Amino acid sequence: MKRLLSLVIAIITMVFVASSAFAQSENYVAIGDSLAAGQTPYQEIDHGYSDLIAMRLGMAGQLSNFTKELAFPGFTTTDVLKRIKSKEVSDLLADATLITISAGANDLLRLVQVNPTAGTLTFSQMQTDYALNIARKNMIEILEELKVRAPKAKVYVMGYYFAYPNVHATQKEGTNRQLIKLNTILQQQAEQAGAVYVNVFDAFGLNATSFLPNIADVHPNFEGYRQMANAFLYEYSGGNALTISAIELPKPHPISFNEILEKQTKSMPIKEEKKPDSIARTIQGFIGYAAFIEKARAI
Repeated sequence: MKRLLSLVIAIITMVFVASSAFAQSENYVAIGDSLAAGQTPYQEIDHGYSDLIAMRLGMAGQLSNFTKELAFPGFTTTDVLKRIKSKEVSDLLADATLITISAGANDLLRLVQVNPTAGTLTFSQMQTDYALNIARKNMIEILEELKVRAPKAKVYVMGYYFAYPNVHATQKEGTNRQLIKLNTILQQQAEQAGAVYVNVFDAFGLNATSFLPNIADVHPNFEGYRQMANAFLYEYSGGNALTISAIELPKPHPISFNEILEKQTKSMPIKEEKKPDSIARTIQGFIGYAAFIEKARAI
């Protein structure tokens, strides 16, 4: 009887400890590129993986605050590093308890020339090797910087999926090797810094046309973002306790970049003598994205 009672007490204790692990109310900051911002396959912003993560944490009573103001379409690792070093985000990072980072894809993919109609991919190996090395160095510095600027935060580094499922099978191997190199860099630097790497590649594979419906765009739909969010939630919870089902996805509510900029400028009036740095950086991020899109269209 005593042995049975001890077993019951041990089980109750384990359950209590497990539930306590989810008791923390997070200040969640999403950092990075267009995936962190929630860009759709049709050049708009909507609910991305970070929004879905925040949704699930909120439903579980584990979210105090969420922002993705440090996420901008077109951002490279260099842009992310500059952004987290800026003075105006110091308080935001200092209060963060949870951070996700998507950075590195724009370092690499801007060098990949895509012809979606012909289904071909081309790139220079020398250029991609150089870009990957820069991404590695920047990621080391990003993670070191966050240790100082966000000392309370658990950091998760998001991996990347293969973004060209519609090209010919013979065209996928070379570019996929570069993506694997990038994911390996992200995983190695995350682990060395004490952060957590989130593998999203396996959920997509090489033929995820149902997640990437626009052959001329590398961004996922809601279902693709759900896969990314669930990959994070698995690492965060240590299992499937927080998994988001397809029926729980919010209704689409896309907003154009022009609408976002209009809201930014209306909510933060600009003085003639000096433009607020946050607006300048927001505009800079979307201008960078626009330049990236124009380059892709020209290919």
